[in-house]
Amino acid sequence: MNKKKQVTLNELALLTHSQLVGAGHYLISGVADLDMAGPNDASFFSNPRYSQSLLHTKAGVIFVSKDVEKQEGKNYLVSDQPSHAFQQLIDFLYPSRHPSGFKGIHSTAVIHETVQLDEGVSVGPHAVLDEGVIIGKDTFIGAGVYIGYDSTVGDNCLIHPGVIIREQCVIGNRVIVQPGAVIGSCGFGYITDQKGNHIKLNQVGNVEIHDDVEIGANTTIDRSRFKSTVVGLGTKIDNLVQLGHGVQLGEKNIIVAQSGLAGSTTTGKYFVCGGQSAVAGHLNIGDFVTVAGKSGVTKSLKAGKYGGIPAIPLNEYNRTQVFLRNIESYVKELKELKKKFESFIKDDSKSY
Repeated sequence: MNKKKQVTLNELALLTHSQLVGAGHYLISGVADLDMAGPNDASFFSNPRYSQSLLHTKAGVIFVSKDVEKQEGKNYLVSDQPSHAFQQLIDFLYPSRHPSGFKGIHSTAVIHETVQLDEGVSVGPHAVLDEGVIIGKDTFIGAGVYIGYDSTVGDNCLIHPGVIIREQCVIGNRVIVQPGAVIGSCGFGYITDQKGNHIKLNQVGNVEIHDDVEIGANTTIDRSRFKSTVVGLGTKIDNLVQLGHGVQLGEKNIIVAQSGLAGSTTTGKYFVCGGQSAVAGHLNIGDFVTVAGKSGVTKSLKAGKYGGIPAIPLNEYNRTQVFLRNIESYVKELKELKKKFESFIKDDSKSY
């Protein structure tokens, strides 16, 4: 990272709506984690496991919450959300730049004559925009992107290199799609005939991505068979996630890497799906459901936390795991009890 700016702690307190404990005229010009930070770097503390790093850090200022014990001689910026305040500093010191050195419409881009490009659009080298595509203002289309016919991409979107958006898909505003993602691939659907041949079902629906969504690298979202596969407002999807055809993700979901949701499953608001989890098809996942990593959801769920395969309430799952970890000692105790019981029966029979 190249250092762009300097800022005093007084200025930084105003910028991040934090309370300063320390020297107001002290200058900060960079950011780093607690272990690597130097005297002109800012850092933050939000996890107790890094308590030793907090004690020994050489950071010029540390973003902390109100309950953190403060050392004499160190500078602190105190707020309810230190991670968020720290991000405000990062945005100030390192403002977003254009995602490519190629600006405007590159000469190697292949753009159908019917395509509509709003003001401020950039299209990178070797991108292909098919018939009837509409791109909103200030949207960036990276190198090697393919956008299929009659698809729409909204304003201020960032479509990274190598993304494929197939025909008739609808992308909202301020959407970020990371490299290698495929939106609108065919859903996995076949009919097996009497001879055992698998006959492909035609998928004539599309994918709708609502505003403020981010889609991770190499994630795949299948088009619906008839209507739309939907990703709701503000949802964040990690890398290597699979959404089956007809999935309806609600608002502000978080789907972590290597997870998969099978076709026609619906989720409510604020669903959190831990990494490497699987959700079966045709289920209804309610609002405020959290599924722990490596879980398998086989039935519809109401608000709460779940884990395991099949997924059960998390407290119950955790108790079960404790029992499993201690199973060797349980077996040992049972064997000892068996021996005592057999000895008792043997001795008892002699008395007759």
